Amino acid sequence: MGTILFELSLIFYFAATLVSIIELFKEKKIISYLMLSLVGIGFVFHTANIIQRYVIAGHIPITNFHESTSFFSWSIVLIFFILQFRYKVSILCSFVMPIVFLLMLSSSMLPQDIRPLKPVLQSYWLIIHTVVAFLGNAAFALAFGVGTMYLVQEHYVKSKQIRGIFERLPSLQTLDAMNYKLITLGFPLLTLAIISGSLWAESAWGSYWSWDPREDW
Repeated sequence: MGTILFELSLIFYFAATLVSIIELFKEKKIISYLMLSLVGIGFVFHTANIIQRYVIAGHIPITNFHESTSFFSWSIVLIFFILQFRYKVSILCSFVMPIVFLLMLSSSMLPQDIRPLKPVLQSYWLIIHTVVAFLGNAAFALAFGVGTMYLVQEHYVKSKQIRGIFERLPSLQTLDAMNYKLITLGFPLLTLAIISGSLWAESAWGSYWSWDPREDW
């Protein structure tokens, strides 16, 4: 059942990605509505998949490459909907969903079996550290999408081509404000992730920092 839920979310995300590409070239409310609906349905199935794996495993499903990539995709979609609620910029979906779909596609190719949690990971720090880390990185991923929109819009402004996608993208001021909010959200979350990770490392291994490549990165 868990695999079916994941595959359904992948299918709806793929459909949303295709519609989002059409959305770039054809401005119609029905296309935007369809795109957001597909993303929403995919997000529901995705959430159900994460909850089910949590119930089966007894811990947050974020301890292997499949789960981590899936949870990262889920976090990106979550923050996208928060932005959509605040700014009503549905065209952002066209810049974000291809990233989400590629992440989900990569996740689908990885082993999906649920394994017992290693003793070193059996800590309340697991959910604190991983959730804030992935939400912070998701905010940065959305900032990347908004930044790309900003560069496209800036190109049209400088070339004085007041047509095409220029008329559909938000103003440079709005995009700048969105990017600022995303970065001011992502940076504190990533900071908390580093601090909580260090505290977790100290309680598990007796050292706050061990120069592990993942820590350094």
